[in-house]
Amino acid sequence: MPNSKEYIEFDVQYGAHNYHPIPVVITKAKGVWVYDPEGKKYLDCLSAYSAVNQGHLHPKIVEALEEQLKCVALTSRAFHNDRMGLFLKHLLDICGEGFDMALPMNTGAEAVETAIKMTRKWGYEEKGVEKDKAEIIVCENNFHGRTTTIIGFSTDPDAYTGFGPYTPGFKVIPYDNIEALEKAITPNTVGFMVEPIQGEAGVLIPKGGYLKKVREICTVNNVLMILDEIQTGFCRTGKMFCHQHDGIIPDVMTLGKALGGGLLPVSAVVSRKEIMKVFTPGTHGSTFGGFPLACAVGDAALDILVDEKLDEKATTMGELFLQKLKEIKHPRIKEVRGKGLLIAIELTEKARPFTQQLIDKGILAKETHDYAIRFAPPLVIKEEEILWAVNIIKEILGS
Repeated sequence: MPNSKEYIEFDVQYGAHNYHPIPVVITKAKGVWVYDPEGKKYLDCLSAYSAVNQGHLHPKIVEALEEQLKCVALTSRAFHNDRMGLFLKHLLDICGEGFDMALPMNTGAEAVETAIKMTRKWGYEEKGVEKDKAEIIVCENNFHGRTTTIIGFSTDPDAYTGFGPYTPGFKVIPYDNIEALEKAITPNTVGFMVEPIQGEAGVLIPKGGYLKKVREICTVNNVLMILDEIQTGFCRTGKMFCHQHDGIIPDVMTLGKALGGGLLPVSAVVSRKEIMKVFTPGTHGSTFGGFPLACAVGDAALDILVDEKLDEKATTMGELFLQKLKEIKHPRIKEVRGKGLLIAIELTEKARPFTQQLIDKGILAKETHDYAIRFAPPLVIKEEEILWAVNIIKEILGS
């Protein structure tokens, strides 16, 4: 059996170099812990970018997958199956008021593309925007995926350089800036797509009241408010969905990551029938979207979030983690910020050397935008595990 160094060499030799991963090989995982081929144990503080909120290989989700494999895994959407409708009802029940129809896909980027198509079609058919004139407003430092359309409105040079020409129809404004939003809206504006917290940008949290004001502006201007809750949803920030902290209801939500319980890529767009009715047979689809195996896993993933009260756990453990991190004092620490168990430490120097030191001590965390280290462990993390991690983080960043 190869060792870690050899596995990494295989990746480098045979895989495209589109990532710069932390030099750790994971061969086993359970709960909040992962292990390398040599048996070293690490606390996972990334959760596969919040796709593993329920913890690695949660036994009830694994059981649901295994049971479904005894029946049928894939049917395609050419036929009905006995899992999709019940799964979507379950999802919409959890989404609550304001959502009564869902469209299942696979990846988060597919969900965002679906929302873009739906919003444009709604703009033409319902709002009356002239053909091919629809505009969607987005924010600087956004991360909505890596498709050709999405990277065209990214402000990250690594994401967009060399991939033009870019898809037209998007306006980019500063994040957390109500004046910029109001100024950008025209009669052709059909949607405003925004993350309630910008995770990939370094856990940037808007000022209090921002989303409420966005909701008001979108309503007045007949513009769809599209929230990308792919990373912030499913209890990560201490509520089932991050926008619930503000007591608002968006018109559209894109969902993914933890919806698949860390086992399969499962995503969805949820909205109202009056908006989603613009999709008719042939206008959009996916061979795997809504396939039975994914629906079984998604059902179990949703049950775990509710049954184990992971929103409450994220709140309690997040407050502890944030408080303890803020107690670490050193000139290199510029700011500590977070909500629930989505936390970042912004440094005054490059973060990569410190993430490497954390690895050496048994903590897997990832730098983002060079100067920030994000901490987003599975929501099943325990108090003693947080305190253990904080002591190591303090040793590395506070000395």
